[in-house]
Amino acid sequence: MSRTRAGGVTVQLGNLERSVMEALWEHPEGMFAHVLAAELPSRPATTTVLTVLMRLSNKGMVSRERIGRAHLYRATADKDAFVAEAMRAALNEAGDVAAAVQRFVGTVTPEVAAALRAALGERGGSAR
Repeated sequence: MSRTRAGGVTVQLGNLERSVMEALWEHPEGMFAHVLAAELPSRPATTTVLTVLMRLSNKGMVSRERIGRAHLYRATADKDAFVAEAMRAALNEAGDVAAAVQRFVGTVTPEVAAALRAALGERGGSAR
């Protein structure tokens, strides 16, 4: 189960919600529910996918646009924004943020460490 915040509220994603979001992130142009249902590995019913899409819409993660008699669904933010928010939310839950960051940094690949250094360098040490 994945967690992030949408509109100031912590959001938890179940397996099917996560699969739907992955598909929408892969199709930024949007998808219709019946197409999405057919593309998911678990092959859920279209009505099940519509229920999940409505829940994701209520969480602020999915938008919908009426086209004819159907709706086109799109992710409201890209996957990178979702992952960044999930990381921020996880750190907010840590009892000792410094210890959590230290443990995290000790587990990352050299590429991730370089990306962290670059991002911190771009921030210029300014407090937020």
